[in-house]
Amino acid sequence: MGDRIDHAWRVLGTGLSFLAFGLGGLVLGLLVLPPMLWLMRDPARRQRWSRRLVQRSFAAHVALMRWLGVMTYEIRGRERLDREGLLVLANHPTLIDVVLLISLLPNADCVVKSAVARNPFMRATVRAAGYVANDDGPGLVEDCIAAVRAGGALVIFPEGTRTTPGRPMKLQRGAANIAVRGELDITPVRITCTPPTLGKGEKWYRVPPVRFHMVIDVQEDLPIAPFLNGMAGTDPSAGGEALAARRLTEHLANYFAGDPSRAGT
Repeated sequence: MGDRIDHAWRVLGTGLSFLAFGLGGLVLGLLVLPPMLWLMRDPARRQRWSRRLVQRSFAAHVALMRWLGVMTYEIRGRERLDREGLLVLANHPTLIDVVLLISLLPNADCVVKSAVARNPFMRATVRAAGYVANDDGPGLVEDCIAAVRAGGALVIFPEGTRTTPGRPMKLQRGAANIAVRGELDITPVRITCTPPTLGKGEKWYRVPPVRFHMVIDVQEDLPIAPFLNGMAGTDPSAGGEALAARRLTEHLANYFAGDPSRAGT
């Protein structure tokens, strides 16, 4: 009986968490950030304040989920995030990892879909925070590089979507292209969720038998230099950057899959 009550409570708690997240997004996007666009004329100051508000709202959401008994979490290497100008790449096992990771970054920058940037409920947030819009344009990589060099912590999930359970991890090359073309070191973050929940294709009410525990493990920076060594004297148009990005993508796939024997350069 006790297990059934606990399970029912966690289903209810998960539903309340999703409801709170939706309502919080509406309040932030419709009531809080739009006045900031009018009152703060300095774009840099407005961006900082907006990103800090997003961070704190996400941190409040994580605290709510923990208080409701839905989840627990552990942060390792958090001090590595207390820097400016980071390219943060992470695996993407579950829906909540986005919220948890950004809750740790007061100056987080994100790549958002152009449809989100145009959404009437979200566009004020995207505009005020200065997030990079993913319109598949040729300037996207350069925009991302500029965001890091401006001091932001650009968060990218190289898979492009949540990991499909039971299938090999498949990464897109966009994140690697940003690192290679910008000659940016990478701050990798390994995320685990035990037991698995809120994965790709999973319904929110399919809660695990016990509350899930998340680990956000911020690793030491991954230098980009070893992947650029073969580019010395190479014309980028001849495929030097493409080769480096492919090598880096393969390395990251093995790195996040936890196979250090194959994560070589």
